Amino acid sequence: MKNVCQICILINDLMKTFLRNNGLCFCFLFLFIAAMAGQIIFGFEEHNKELIEEGSKAIYLSSYLTSGHFIQATFENWESEFLQMALFVILTIFLMQKGSSESKDLNKDEEVVREPDGMRKGAPWPVKKGGVILAFYKYSLTIALLSLFIVSFVVHFYGSLRDENEQLLLKGKHLESVSDYMGDSRFWFESFQNWQSEFLSVFAIVMLSIIYVKLVLHSRNQLMHPTVKPENKKECTIQLFNKLVIV
Repeated sequence: MKNVCQICILINDLMKTFLRNNGLCFCFLFLFIAAMAGQIIFGFEEHNKELIEEGSKAIYLSSYLTSGHFIQATFENWESEFLQMALFVILTIFLMQKGSSESKDLNKDEEVVREPDGMRKGAPWPVKKGGVILAFYKYSLTIALLSLFIVSFVVHFYGSLRDENEQLLLKGKHLESVSDYMGDSRFWFESFQNWQSEFLSVFAIVMLSIIYVKLVLHSRNQLMHPTVKPENKKECTIQLFNKLVIV
């Protein structure tokens, strides 16, 4: 009995440690599942509403999960997310942003950019192996994200085309072919409306993080080295703006 209690305590400790070490992943996984459930519930309801308005019959949930409506709505979002992350990884290799924690240091080489050394203690297996395996390992994150983007893009196109043809079929119109739909405004509108929001969010994160860091540093410097207080609010605002923007 004592051994069983010890095993239970050990398992409990291991679970607590595992959850603590992976809390962020589990949190976003839970949010993803909850959001996906919400999308399915309300998307299913909305799609059936559209079908009934067109004079057709409502479909079952199982049919909805394979419909163009669901596939298009899901993968157009995944596509933009993976594109954003892939471009962010690639562009931060070549481009820098002064004051951003997401950018490499402008004035010095960082450890992350040095060439892999297979003789170094604790070097990963691909680094020790070298050759093609090392080359793939060096760009594995970029390859993975670009692959996920391409897959999402293709599935989004398939879902969008299927949804378009389902709507045309209800209206008794001629169906779109793959080649025709490649130039259709609907598909590219779906893509670009998501891409622009992702690019804006990255721009906002980078710029707001710079402003926040400068505000913190400015406040800290003011506490450590107080200066003469400006006579009016307008002068104070101008001084603060200059400190934040002029580098």
